Order: sequence, then C-alpha cells, then structure tokens
Amino acid sequence: MTHAIRFHQTGGPEVLKWESVAVGEPGPGEVRLQHRAVGLNFIDVYHRSGLYPVTLPAIPGLEAAGVVEAVGSDVTDIKVGDRVAYASGPLGAYTEARLMPADRLVVIPGVISDGQAAAMMLQGLTAQYLLRRTYPVQSGDTILVHAAAGGVGLILCQWAKYLGATVIGTVSTEQKAALARAHGCDHTILYTQENFQERVMEITEGRKVQVVYDSVGRDTFAGSLECLAPLGMLALFGQSSGTVPPFDLNQLAAKGSLFITRPTLATYTARRTDLLAGAAELFEVVEQGIVKITINQRYPLREAERAHRDLENRRTTGSTIFTV
Repeated sequence: MTHAIRFHQTGGPEVLKWESVAVGEPGPGEVRLQHRAVGLNFIDVYHRSGLYPVTLPAIPGLEAAGVVEAVGSDVTDIKVGDRVAYASGPLGAYTEARLMPADRLVVIPGVISDGQAAAMMLQGLTAQYLLRRTYPVQSGDTILVHAAAGGVGLILCQWAKYLGATVIGTVSTEQKAALARAHGCDHTILYTQENFQERVMEITEGRKVQVVYDSVGRDTFAGSLECLAPLGMLALFGQSSGTVPPFDLNQLAAKGSLFITRPTLATYTARRTDLLAGAAELFEVVEQGIVKITINQRYPLREAERAHRDLENRRTTGSTIFTV
C-alpha cells in the first residue's frame, strides 16, 4: 500500500497526516513514479496554511525525484526506468508513489543523485529564472539577496558570484552569515541586529543595488525599495513574512523609475521548452561545481509535521529533503 502525507483542512503543521492512498495506472500523457526523495519548500507551508487555496483533501509538495515505473500510451520522451525529477504542479509530491504529467518531468543526469535532484529542482530553477531571465545579472552588478542562507538564497549567492556580481545577503544569525559567506556572499547583514537598508547604503557607498531578490515579503518590501538604484528591480518571489499590503505605484517614479515584479516558477516553466532549457542550465552549473547543493536537513516523509515546524521556525538552512 502506498502512503502519503495528506491534509483534510488547512492550518498548522498538525494537520499533516500519514495516510494510505491509491495510485492507479498512468493515462495518456502520464507516468507513474516511485519516489526516492521529496523536496521541502516554503510554498508547501502556503498550501497547508490556506494562504494559497487548494482543493481538499490535498497531498502537498511540488518537488521530487524518482524512477519511472510505467508510462501512458502516448508518452515518447520518458521511458520506464528513467530517473526523473520535477518542480511543478499538480500538487502531490509528499507520497511514496504517484501519477505525474510526463511533460513536467526532466531526466536526471547520471552524476546527480536523487537527493540532490529533489533538493535542487524547485529552488534551483527559481534561482535560474531570477538570475537569467527576470533580471539578467551582469558582471559588475551589486545585488541584494534576502534570506541568503535559505535554499534559494545559497544557490543565488553562488551563481551570482560566478556571474561576476557583488552579493549582499541578509540573514538572521551569525551561523547563517558564515554559511552564506561560504557560498559566495560578499557581505552579510544580520537583519536581527542591523538595519539592512542602512547597511546596504554603507556597503555600496550610496550607490545602492541593481536588483533585490526578496522572498520575505511584508517585512522587507519597503526597505528593499529603498535599496534600489534608479531603474533597479525588486523581484518579489515569496512572502514568508506575509503578504505585501496595497502599494502606491507613484512611489516607483519618485524613487527612480523602479521596477517591481511578482514572478512564479510556474509561469517561467509553463512551456516545456523553457523547463528543459532552465533545467539544462541548472544541471550544468551543478555538474561543473559552480553551484553546490547544500542538503542540511533530511526527514523521513512521515515526519513532515516536524519538518514544517522547523522550517517555519527558521531552524533550517540550505535545502531540505524527505527520504522515501
């Protein structure tokens, strides 16, 4: 019998339950996967808490790696036995096995482990589109990364440093600051002790930054805008501290013709060609050692409640995976 983590009502981590589920045969365009590892991401909290509404009951999770057990009749580019990974909907990654649309899967290169793949797909593809498409970072740019010791943050720092940027990162503890510095962050700011806006001004000698990558949201939004140089961009790709309140767009003109975007991975990988191109670029920088995937926490899948508590209480760094 296949088991999964499921929730029947939204709420805190306690709503996550280990239950038996049925997995059928793949239909047209589908494959059946046996999961080897599942990724934990903050968007899972949004789904569980009800911030992002889902149909109940629901199995959370958007990211996993596994082996193809069966394929639908019209699936041609994925075959039985392939090691594959994904980082998109439909929801349902917190399970031992599942059906999945074949066009959302990418084949994992042999040198990348199942755990690495489950830890890197959502966070790594997010970093890829942010750095290469949302605001294409150039050598000489100075950038600000909030939550620099988180999963996306560590990848952003490494990749941006390779591209020639000066990287400033905000973190909550000295331990996280050391981790961020070890992954390419040039300057760390302890936002629990320092005003990050003032420190950015000091570090840049008043020149500010070209782009802010912000996954925190409400608590950092106003300060992030103040850190931007004229024509700078705020890429708000998450809201771990809460939703940003209504905002007067005229402030963007007053602060230097600034840009704001609220991007999502789902949009940037909606076309299969974009998904494959982004994954290929991500795999390349990992294979070359430019980006190292840091798996700092591993939990048995049945302990998803504990993992969610640790994530929300900022006890995690880097990437976290569930073992299946």
